[in-house]
Amino acid sequence: MRDTDNLGSTGSGETSEGVWPYLGVGCLTAVSGMMAFGVIAVLLAKGVGWAGNCAADVQTGAPCNWLTFWLRGAVVGLIVVPTFVIWRMRKARTAHKNSE
Repeated sequence: MRDTDNLGSTGSGETSEGVWPYLGVGCLTAVSGMMAFGVIAVLLAKGVGWAGNCAADVQTGAPCNWLTFWLRGAVVGLIVVPTFVIWRMRKARTAHKNSE
């Protein structure tokens, strides 16, 4: 059964055209982009530490300056991922409106 099968005669199955879908998608992708890019940046810090002969922490294995790398990666992810997703969402909605 599809989600739109039980809407009845009043439901159209489409999201509203207001700001709320963009706000919801933006918030979800901001959190996921921040975490994903932060983890990738820590992996990059591990490679930079290995190339620069900077020994990782003995007890935890954390690379040198991992917090700096994570923060920079998180900020990039916080900006890039929601911007890209909302841009694609607006582009798809514009194309859909023009096709009608």
